[in-house]
Amino acid sequence: MSSPITADVLAQGVLDGNRRHLARACSLVESTTAADRDVAAALLERIMPHTGHSRRLGMTGSPGVGKSTLVEAFGLRLCEAGRRVAVLAVDPSSRRTGGSILGDKVRMAHLSLHDNAFVRPSPSRLALGGATSTTRECILLCEAAGYDTIIVETVGVGQSEIDVADMVDLFLLLVLPTAGDDIQGIKRGIMEVADAVVVTKADISPEATRRAIAMLKGALRLMLPSQEGWNVPVLGLSAVDGDGLADLEAVCDGFFDGSRMSAIADRRAAQRIRWFDHVLNDRLLDLLGERTDMRAMLDELRARVLDGTVSPAAALHRFFSSLTITMRPLP
Repeated sequence: MSSPITADVLAQGVLDGNRRHLARACSLVESTTAADRDVAAALLERIMPHTGHSRRLGMTGSPGVGKSTLVEAFGLRLCEAGRRVAVLAVDPSSRRTGGSILGDKVRMAHLSLHDNAFVRPSPSRLALGGATSTTRECILLCEAAGYDTIIVETVGVGQSEIDVADMVDLFLLLVLPTAGDDIQGIKRGIMEVADAVVVTKADISPEATRRAIAMLKGALRLMLPSQEGWNVPVLGLSAVDGDGLADLEAVCDGFFDGSRMSAIADRRAAQRIRWFDHVLNDRLLDLLGERTDMRAMLDELRARVLDGTVSPAAALHRFFSSLTITMRPLP
């Protein structure tokens, strides 16, 4: 039986651009076992100096809007132009079984086989916000492997799917030409964090596409821009015909213009702090669950919530009021 791969060996494979090592590294950071977490932490520390040099794009939209079709068409266009493209596609997990089909790689058959591309489907594991809890780590690994364009394709769950906007530089919202009326267009939430809005499947109904673009432009004028100094563009395209892909590429080039690098750096710094706080909250909950006395107290309170004798808020207030936390200096 072969010995487990070390963080140094895996990191070197990633830095060398070995796709097999990159896939294994992504699996490692997705693992929830304590031993794998230790190796993953060492791996990420090793590759960190080699990250941060890519364009990070997020694509979201309702199921059926054509996310995978657009990602493949746009990804192939970028690859043929000499860029190296990594796609992190998040597939929904079953609430009943916990399983995922992971079909996005099948949908991107041509892009998956391109020498300049890496396509990685991952299960959402019921994480909210359209991404997985380890998408950020996989972005860093892909950057370290030399991919200059990272595309995160989300689950596609609706108006609240905004977590991905906190992981990428350019957040693209995909909508259908018949996605809704004027009231739908001005709803807050995902619309106000979009850096660009793309009306897909324009070949089906050019007239409906023109109306949708006009409505969305009017709606966006009622909102603050996602970033200061950036006017959120609205464009229509057909991923099947390829019409509009050049316009999308021009939007990306304009967004990542050298004059905007300072704004993007500030955005990434703020994202790193929010990422730190998010991981901190998760790990503190894990630590509480590892304490047998804490688990016993939580089980008792959970039973009382179940039988209706105490509200969830009151139960948790009682739990946290009883905690005694001993602080000690960091090593």
